[in-house]
Amino acid sequence: MRRRTGLVMTGAAALAWGEWLNWRWSRTLVGNSGGAAEAVVVLGYRNPQATANFINRWRVRAGMRSIAAGSARATRVIFSGGAAGGVAPEAQLMADYAVSVLEFDGTVLLEDQSGTTWENITNVIPLLEDVDRIKIVSQPAHALKARAYLRRQRPDLAKRLVRADDYRPGEWLVGKPLLALYGLWTLRCLKADERKAKAAL
Repeated sequence: MRRRTGLVMTGAAALAWGEWLNWRWSRTLVGNSGGAAEAVVVLGYRNPQATANFINRWRVRAGMRSIAAGSARATRVIFSGGAAGGVAPEAQLMADYAVSVLEFDGTVLLEDQSGTTWENITNVIPLLEDVDRIKIVSQPAHALKARAYLRRQRPDLAKRLVRADDYRPGEWLVGKPLLALYGLWTLRCLKADERKAKAAL
């Protein structure tokens, strides 16, 4: 009985830890920039099949709910991702899902050449120059990584980052501890890269 209780408490603690870290990361490196022109950047995930997979469908839905209320017409949704692991670009598959399944009829732009998160950010920058607010959508740890990359590449644009609606309590609950571990590893790599860059100056 004690062993079972201990396992339950350990599991609950792991879920709470994952929930807290994902909540925290969703609010890191964002501000409260105002303005009417908004861009929602949805990052793709490796997609070998001919239609958007489960993760990409979720990211599209998170992108749609990230559009500020009443500003769908003033928002451009940018789907970013090349054909990494598949024939069709991730961006195209996500856009098809948004339009045909979710019936999104706003402005859609595609960035379909990138194969890494760094390239995602590099390639969408020309599409962000004239917007007031930027939201990057993915799982919280991955979105934080992308925001950190934007801050490295274009600090001026990074000042326009605001929070997307890609974190909700209880969503991905069981997977959040694993996402938290991934996030910790990602942040560790980012810090190591920053130290190397500073040492090279």
